[in-house]
Amino acid sequence: MPAVESKRYKAINGIIVALVVAVMLIYLIPFYWICSTAFKSRLDAATVPPTVFFKPTVTPFVKLVTKRSQRRNVVTPEQYAEAKWYEKLVYDEGERILKESHYLNRFWNSIVIASISTFLALGLGTLTAYGFSRFKVAGENDWLFFILSTRMLPPVVVAIPIFLMYRKIGIFDTHMGMIFLYTSFNLSFAVWLMKGFIDEIPKEYEEAAMVDGYTRFQAFWKIVLPQLRTGMAATAVFSFITAWNEYALALMLTSRKAQTAVPFIPSQIGSGLTDWSTIAAGTFVFLLPVAILTYYLRNHLLRGVTFGAIRK
Repeated sequence: MPAVESKRYKAINGIIVALVVAVMLIYLIPFYWICSTAFKSRLDAATVPPTVFFKPTVTPFVKLVTKRSQRRNVVTPEQYAEAKWYEKLVYDEGERILKESHYLNRFWNSIVIASISTFLALGLGTLTAYGFSRFKVAGENDWLFFILSTRMLPPVVVAIPIFLMYRKIGIFDTHMGMIFLYTSFNLSFAVWLMKGFIDEIPKEYEEAAMVDGYTRFQAFWKIVLPQLRTGMAATAVFSFITAWNEYALALMLTSRKAQTAVPFIPSQIGSGLTDWSTIAAGTFVFLLPVAILTYYLRNHLLRGVTFGAIRK
């Protein structure tokens, strides 16, 4: 009987694993399609049915950082012969390069705004969570619920009041305005997540350090903070992703100077038909920072999931 049950369990486990793999592959289809379209020519990206096998090209990335116009007989043979190799790629698709695009500037805005807002949210959230975790705060539960309630309202609902306020005080389309806004939205998430991590660190560690002559801040800096690296890494990744991917507020509260890459990518439609390969190239480049950050912090993220194993 045990042998029969063992075979049955193995069969069930095999079916479950197969289903998980199938679901994973289904979820990866959009990611594969974006990445593959980023290396297609404009014609291959617009074919019906879709082109699966194609000759890879870097033309979409060249077109991503240039402004262009479609025109018959774009250049003369002499001009074509003197053109640089990346210009020839664009000319071959019947387009003429006018000037550089603003994508790299928008991409840099995304990095600056998301990084600084994540750093501020993580720092303020950690200190706030430490206060709630280690000290008796009057109305603690009410304060924590109030902090959490700021996440209950969709950001787009308050976009118009924030837009009017930003125009009034003169921080519309500024880096400072977007950093302050994203820090505010990420702060509640950081407080709640970091409080859970801090609660799992025994208070006795700090008490023993203060008995040895450490101040409260020294105990926090040298005892608690090193043990919070996993929690801070997890919080930083999720906060960065939230600020990095935000679309509605970035679209309504910026125009040129502080505009991020998210609302700018759809504008790369080219002239005439929608240039899906260029849009896919912009999306592919936009995915890289988050993928790299998550890859380098993967060990901390895995440890963060099991952080609750620490017990008094």
